[in-house]
Amino acid sequence: MYEEVKEICKLNTDIYKCISQDIDTDRVVLTDKSAIHIADSHPDAYKEVLIELRDTILTPDYIIADEKRLNTGLVIKRIAPDEIDSEHTFIVLKICTDSKNGILANSIISGWKISDKRLKSYLRNKEILYKR
Repeated sequence: MYEEVKEICKLNTDIYKCISQDIDTDRVVLTDKSAIHIADSHPDAYKEVLIELRDTILTPDYIIADEKRLNTGLVIKRIAPDEIDSEHTFIVLKICTDSKNGILANSIISGWKISDKRLKSYLRNKEILYKR
């Protein structure tokens, strides 16, 4: 039985080489398994995260190193217009370094919203790979 996969967008490999120099495909997908994980783990953010996925991947504000997973980045983009108390989408993106001749793709693992305060904490304490 195959898992349903939804193609989200094409990756700008120039931006995402900060995660891995060995990007094997520009396809970005969201699997049913990951969509269910987002819905179950972050139900309050599910709809907004899905709406913002494409834009977050295409024009990230920041990409932060994922200390736990190889070839994975934490992709962040501001979504709330309020400059004082803004919210950001936070996407965990796994870069595909071996697409098995186009069968596999870069994959969204999870996603949720973070506050401006949480973003500032990440920027102070984590390795920033990319800043727009």
